[in-house]
Amino acid sequence: MKKLALLAAIAVTAPLSAATQRPWADVATPAPQGSYVIGNPAAKVKLVEYVSYTCPHCGHFTRDSAKVLKGQMIASGSTSVEIRSSVHDRYDLVAATLARCSGPRLFPKMHEMLFDRQEEWLNKAVAFDPVGGQNPAGNNQGEKMRTLAKGAGLIDIAKVAGMTDPAINACFSNEANVNATLKVAQAMQGKIKGTPTFELNGKLIENADWAALEPMLRKAGAK
Repeated sequence: MKKLALLAAIAVTAPLSAATQRPWADVATPAPQGSYVIGNPAAKVKLVEYVSYTCPHCGHFTRDSAKVLKGQMIASGSTSVEIRSSVHDRYDLVAATLARCSGPRLFPKMHEMLFDRQEEWLNKAVAFDPVGGQNPAGNNQGEKMRTLAKGAGLIDIAKVAGMTDPAINACFSNEANVNATLKVAQAMQGKIKGTPTFELNGKLIENADWAALEPMLRKAGAK
């Protein structure tokens, strides 16, 4: 009788254990807006990050928050983070498009690496294309974008993240990929004043760093 009770208890708890052990921080799913959601899509706490890959404050936030936001809150399945990329210039467009093209399987790693190595690749980008930061992003410059990505070291980063040469070439040769990146960015116009900006369960939060945002997430139920 005791053995049967033990087996029944294991059967009941096994699905929950499997769910809690799933590496949510490495999971990304496409969002209706054309962006990616990292973590459990059914999470109680839903955070949207409006970021720019060339934004130093966004880089600081990503690095400062990683241990708790990624390592605890997303990993627990209690919190999901949707990344919506703002595009200010050609550097942004190249980085955001490449991140988008990495796909759901590689996006979490690619996103993190772009911020971890932000200063390195951005310095290379400026040296390679000094006016790229002043030029508005267009949607008809695939080969130029690939050339800039190579000069900035972004292709090397993408390969470390797991992207292949054919995938990288296809990314910039297909105008639809660039248009999709611009569509996400254009949807932000008039909604946010700068980056990073956040949306917590539908409520817009501006001018917040990790120290200010963490208690808000905890209060909302992030674990």
